[in-house]
Amino acid sequence: MTPRLARSAARSAQSAGCYVYIQLPGTTTVVTCGRYEHQVLPNGSGVGRFAYGQSYLARRDAVPIDPTHLRLRRGTVETARLGGVFGAIRDAVPDSWGQRVIERALGRTEISILDLLLHSPEDRIGALSFGNGPTPPAIVRPFNRVIQLPALLEVARQIEEESVSDRPLDPQMHDLLVQGSSALGGARPKNEVEDEDGLWVAKFPAKGDRWNNAPVEAAMLELARRCGIQAPSTRIERIGSQSALLVKRFDRDRVAQPSTGSGAGARHLRHRMVSALTVLDAEDHVSERKNWSYLRLADEMQRWSSRPAADRQELFLRMVLNALVSNTDDHPRNHAFVAPGSEFHLAPVYDVTPQPTTAIDERHLALEAGQFGRVARRDNLVSLAPRFSLTVDDAHGLIDRMRAIITSEWAAEIRRQGGTVADCHAVRGAFVYAGFEYPSTPQP
Repeated sequence: MTPRLARSAARSAQSAGCYVYIQLPGTTTVVTCGRYEHQVLPNGSGVGRFAYGQSYLARRDAVPIDPTHLRLRRGTVETARLGGVFGAIRDAVPDSWGQRVIERALGRTEISILDLLLHSPEDRIGALSFGNGPTPPAIVRPFNRVIQLPALLEVARQIEEESVSDRPLDPQMHDLLVQGSSALGGARPKNEVEDEDGLWVAKFPAKGDRWNNAPVEAAMLELARRCGIQAPSTRIERIGSQSALLVKRFDRDRVAQPSTGSGAGARHLRHRMVSALTVLDAEDHVSERKNWSYLRLADEMQRWSSRPAADRQELFLRMVLNALVSNTDDHPRNHAFVAPGSEFHLAPVYDVTPQPTTAIDERHLALEAGQFGRVARRDNLVSLAPRFSLTVDDAHGLIDRMRAIITSEWAAEIRRQGGTVADCHAVRGAFVYAGFEYPSTPQP
């Protein structure tokens, strides 16, 4: 829960609730699965309650929204953790950019968890949606199109440069903005667009960018693929003198024949998705990151993944990639599990961006990586290799291969994606820093 959301909740001191809908795996059918209620106590803390509907539990095709913390069961589940917001429901809340968009749409900066759930469009991650009625509403809002990217970039620029209290957006610009506000992508301005191939998250230039982010991030995802890591399809779209990165959504699959009836109208299969933050049952604030750990995430594969050994090994590759390109923003919201069918597995990698820094001797990842904590060094990464279903020798071999690929190809790949020599110069300090091979010492 964000600080301003928490402040708003503390003042409201009341209960509120909504119905929870889910699009069933492999279908475009949306049904009501349960009800979520959130109560703010006099001391400002929150309590959440969730109960599956009896009719949903009676369905043969019912699936849990979270197979660990919200299993299919009768009765009400209550939590005081995470401010009373269940992890799988928190994952359906828009990221910081989406929250900013909703604030602008509502004309106020202090919004509740129910505001965020009820005012987000259908494009939120995963298969959940929320409403005030017991019957899911028909999906009526069309998706933005690739051809609208110039208008979407302009309205995103307005949001970045103007405050919530500034002049309201005209209705057409408002509609462009709200659709696409809930997809993955963190704080970067973005929207969602559709073409004949499916749905894409369009990530725009941001105020204060020190390099052209689109070709740099596209290059990181291509390097990930060459290192044997699952990565979504990407492409660069030019918008005048600027570039937008389009990232294919991996929690959606387009279908030709939508179903009819209650909750119908979807043109895409929506796959359940939860963040690693939910899998780790962790808080999202950096001051509470004691549970942020690649090691614990690897252990959780046994409960969460339909292919635990393979996913543990791929998680190791992602940890190494982040260390080699200095992606120090690898927090648990930037890892996820997706369920195209009845079972979850590790989702493709996303949001990999190099962070050049002057630190030569030692850099740190956001998650614990080995017996030396978060330090991004070879000896730390291999120190607990068996936790990733690898031997120490195998781990060293994978690092050697990945280091060779990244060292020799990072600059050429950025240029191939449309980046300039200046872009390469701006990020070159991120790659395979000298301290990666230094010996580590135990943390106190």
